[in-house]
Amino acid sequence: MGPLIRKNGTLLNLVLKLVLALLLLWSVPLYASPVTGRISWIYDGDTLKVDGIGKVRLIGIDTPERENSPRDNYYRDRYQISSAQLRKIAKQTLTFNIQQVKGKQVKLDFDLEKYDKFGRTLAYVYLPDGTLLNRLLIEKGLASVYRRFDFRLKQDFLAVEEQAKKSRVGLWK
Repeated sequence: MGPLIRKNGTLLNLVLKLVLALLLLWSVPLYASPVTGRISWIYDGDTLKVDGIGKVRLIGIDTPERENSPRDNYYRDRYQISSAQLRKIAKQTLTFNIQQVKGKQVKLDFDLEKYDKFGRTLAYVYLPDGTLLNRLLIEKGLASVYRRFDFRLKQDFLAVEEQAKKSRVGLWK
């Protein structure tokens, strides 16, 4: 009976390995497929609601808050931007997102971290024409690069921010 158990044990291990391999192969296309959804709400310049996903925080950017906040000190100390200018840009960014982005079907792409400490999904958001919203907001001077964390497109975003500064748009007027 000993050889039979060893044969059956070996056969069982082989079957289990085959089943696991098939499950892994089956799940890869599901994971790799793009995540899409419709933007149904704009909370502020860098946080949106995407149907089926929830709150989405745009990776790599920071936009001014609608009301005075401790973050104003960062903009004042680092860039000499007044609170009045920050409120103006916050309003412009919110308006831009509502007019240009709300109701659009978007594609989400993720980076190293999928969620922030508030449970929001962290994502690069691509508009229907392929434009990366995160980058577009920096180009228009409606956002600055969020420098605290590393992310895949950080060097590109920093270069785009430099160009926005040179062009004196948005925050950089």
